[in-house]
Order: sequence, then C-alpha cells, then structure tokens
Amino acid sequence: MRMILDIFGQVLRTLWAHKLRSFLTMFGIAWGVGSLLLLVGLGEGFRSGQQKNLASIGENIMFLFPGRVPALPGQHQGMKPYFLTYQDYLDIKHEAKMVRDVVPILQRGDVRAQSDFASSNGQLIGTKPSFNTIRYLPLGEGRWLNEMDEQQRRNVAVIGPQMVRNLFFGRPAIGSTILLNGTRFEVIGVTASVGREESNSTNFRIYIPYSVMREYFPLKGEVATSSDDISFMNFQPVSKSAHTEAMEEVHRIVARNHGFDYRNNEAFEQWDTIQSQEMVGKIFDGMDLFLGGVGLVTLALGAIGIINIMLVSVTERTKEIGLMKALGATQSNILMQFFFEGAFLTALSGGLGIGAASGFMGALAMLPSLPGFDTPHLVPASAALAVISLSIAGIVAGLYPARKAAMLQPVEALRKES
Repeated sequence: MRMILDIFGQVLRTLWAHKLRSFLTMFGIAWGVGSLLLLVGLGEGFRSGQQKNLASIGENIMFLFPGRVPALPGQHQGMKPYFLTYQDYLDIKHEAKMVRDVVPILQRGDVRAQSDFASSNGQLIGTKPSFNTIRYLPLGEGRWLNEMDEQQRRNVAVIGPQMVRNLFFGRPAIGSTILLNGTRFEVIGVTASVGREESNSTNFRIYIPYSVMREYFPLKGEVATSSDDISFMNFQPVSKSAHTEAMEEVHRIVARNHGFDYRNNEAFEQWDTIQSQEMVGKIFDGMDLFLGGVGLVTLALGAIGIINIMLVSVTERTKEIGLMKALGATQSNILMQFFFEGAFLTALSGGLGIGAASGFMGALAMLPSLPGFDTPHLVPASAALAVISLSIAGIVAGLYPARKAAMLQPVEALRKES
C-alpha cells in the first residue's frame, strides 16, 4: 500500500512538473469525450421527441380518411371521391378479424360553444365510448362517455382543459352546462392536458356521444353526401406486428362497400402510426450512426493526440527511467508508475468531459423546448465507451515505450538523448 501511495505521489509531481503537456493531454481527452456525448445526446433528443409526439396520439393507432378512386391506377385525373360511412365502421367492427377495435368519428370546427361566462370556438368531436381506449386521452376530472350516454342519446360533454379556461375562467366546469349552437349540454368530464397546451388541438376539443352528434351536428356541405357519412375512423390491430394485415382487411371491406379494387392503394387516404414509428426509428438509427461516427472521429483525434503526447513524454523521460533503475526501481515499479499516470489522466479528463457535456445539456434543458425535440441527454453507454477507449489508448501509449525503456540497462538508458 505504501509503495502504491509513493508511486501515486510521484505521478502527481511528474504531472505538475509538466503542466502544459498534462493540460494538453487532459484537454484532448475531455474534448473527445464531451463531443461524443453531446452528438449522441442530440440524436437521442430527436428520437425521444418524435416518440413522445406519436405517443401523444395513442399506441398503435391507424387512421382511415375519405378518399378518391382514380379511373386507372397511377392516373390522377378524373378521380371519383367517396366518403366513409357508419356502415363501413359496422362492417369493419364485425368482419375484420385482425382489428382489435375501431371507432367512427364525426368532427366539426364550426360549432359555437357558450357558457354563462364566455363563448369560444373549438373542435367538436362525436365518437363512441371506446375512443379513449384507442387514442391517448387521459382524464383530468369527472368521467368519460359511457354506453348509456350513447344509447340514450344524452346531451353530455367532455371538454379539454383549454376550453375550460376559455369558457369558465377558473370556475368549476363539472356539472355546469354549455350551449353548442344553442343546444344545452352538461359537462361531465375534463380531459388532462396533452403536450404543449397552446399548440395541441386535443386541449381545445369537446367530445359528445356519436348518436347525439349525428342527430344535432351531422356533417354537411363538401365533406359529406348523407347523414350516414363520417369524418374518419381510428382503429387498432390485434397486435403491433399485425398492422399490415389489419390495414389490408380494412381496405377490402371499404373497397367492397364503395365498389373499387382494394389493391388500388391510391384510393386510400390513411395514416399508419406504426409504420411511421418504424420509419422514424430507421431514420434516427441512421442519425445515431452518423452522429456517433462524427463523435468517434473526434474521439479518435483525441486519442491520437494522447498517444503522441504520451510517446513524447516517455521518450523524454528515458534518462529518468534509467536513473530510477540505477537507484533500484524494478521494471514493474516503472510500468506501474506510467500505468497510474495514464489512468489518472484519462479518468480525471474523462470525468471533466462528462461533466462539461452534462452541464451544457442541462443549460439547453432550461431553454424553451421545440415541438418534436427533447433536449439532449447523457447516454451512459456512450460515456463509458468514450472513457474506456481513451483510457486504453492513453495507458497503452504510455506503457509500450515505458516497457522498452525499462528493459534497457541503466547505463544504456542514461546514454539516451532527450
């Protein structure tokens, strides 16, 4: 133990005696580690931000919208529009074996909402009670729509938190009434805030039973041809891996009901969030490889600098090694000193690089976040990889020439020129 402490003391004295060289070595290590962590952290910030965006919609959600049927495949002229209907929803619900659940949605943005205190515009959504099991829609207070509301056509509504602020100015909303184009509805629930309140339309919505929406606020004008038409459908496959089969089943049913070939993909307007998530994952895997590659190049440059400095350091100290051997130091004593020197430099410098990168990422976290982007965060695996790789480079760069010098006879070592 005493010998180790003596060697460590000698390491500190040597590093202090060559302050500039030690500083340059430490700077190269810290720069390499910090750059790698920051670049990988940026990639992970983009990835997690996009994942949160998709998660705020729901898990394994698929959308189907009204579409246009081209006269010929690949032709974009003379396309015949068709509207999704409530019968499409019923057929998918009863026939599609790969679909776990499906809901029809009626949506309008021209309905005026009015309370005893104010009025506001927002999106009015008519849907089934199972909507909140398909879409991500946490409930803040009160209750969600149920089957009795749908069957008995109750005039009840669940509203978003931003609508509560617009209509009630901080007053209790549950149990109060609002007028929707003059028709009275009781507020039975308030959804929790989703995402950034000012930019997420979910917080401005009002949800009512589908049967009530169909009766009082059916689609009109250019978006529908009959009272049976719906705005779009949401559905979920029985499993994430079955999303392609589920979409094909839905295509078959809709194409059959509207008289066109289901294999004509141009006739469908849809959004498969599972497919989007897979594509986003591939994009960010590529981004991680690119940013990680840039970081590794920076790390390699730092390692080259460390190796160069350590080689010069050991060569300059050949006489010192010869003197140590003349005074009785063994080869293992000399190698241990250089081992501790390399290990101490890389450990301290790696810690400084990690600390600097973490501090910079923490400063970025205090800035306003951008939609779809999380602030960079430290990836422990990358930190460990950077420190270990640079430690190996520094230690090997010191031990290799030190071993050669330590194997010389003291007289030969003392003859070497600085």
